[in-house]
Amino acid sequence: RNHRNLLSLEAAVKYIKRELKPYTKQIRLEEFKVKERTYKNVIANFGPNDAPVIVLGAHYDVCGDQPGADDNASGVAGLLLIAKYLAANQAALKNNFELVFYSLEEPPHFRTEFMGSAVHAANLKKRGAKVKFMISLETIGYYSDAKGSQSYPPMLGLFYPSEGNFIALVGRSSDSILLDFLKVGFIKSANLKLISLAAPSVVTGIDFSDHLNYWKQGWLAVMVTDTAFMRNQNYHEQSDTPDTLDYVKIVEVARGLYGAVIY
Repeated sequence: RNHRNLLSLEAAVKYIKRELKPYTKQIRLEEFKVKERTYKNVIANFGPNDAPVIVLGAHYDVCGDQPGADDNASGVAGLLLIAKYLAANQAALKNNFELVFYSLEEPPHFRTEFMGSAVHAANLKKRGAKVKFMISLETIGYYSDAKGSQSYPPMLGLFYPSEGNFIALVGRSSDSILLDFLKVGFIKSANLKLISLAAPSVVTGIDFSDHLNYWKQGWLAVMVTDTAFMRNQNYHEQSDTPDTLDYVKIVEVARGLYGAVIY
């Protein structure tokens, strides 16, 4: 599902739309062109259209010729599960939950205006949407109880566990209030260890996903992640396969995030 393989990307779009159909009629495609090629974000909405917007997003493309099970089919799966939870509680929703499945998060388009999330964030801004915050689901499926399985940017390892058996909620220092709010709801709703980090954006990995494009528009945004290459040696490799993932924990991440955003 890399940027060169339009047929595979289109198959992913059709799959996502098919999985969303039982839960909402509000599904649309956000198309954009890069070098005469057309790419698509898939967007689904839940809740009142005139309410403030909460964006939850996950990219479905991969880096190069590899399966991308953790990076980022795991995030897509989690987002689809959140769609199911939102649909079950549709009548009580007080916010407009905009679930976005992005194309072109990966290199060579990462940090460019051609990222699907950059396109989406810019379009939200253009239409004057009242965005409360954004959450990026980025690699949420790989876990290990082995000591030394988790690494960190310089110095952070002194304060956090060496076992990679938790999910991380990450943002800038200015996102700390949002992180605290989400952490409370997550812990109440999921049976999974959660560690949060509010740090300067210069810290390695803080901005390694689609949430960075919502920062650029002036909105609060955070990433939920298993920390990718800081734990998963299969990151951006052909060994990033479905059998390496923990599906029970993926469900717990989805349950936790739903619990965090619904209140």
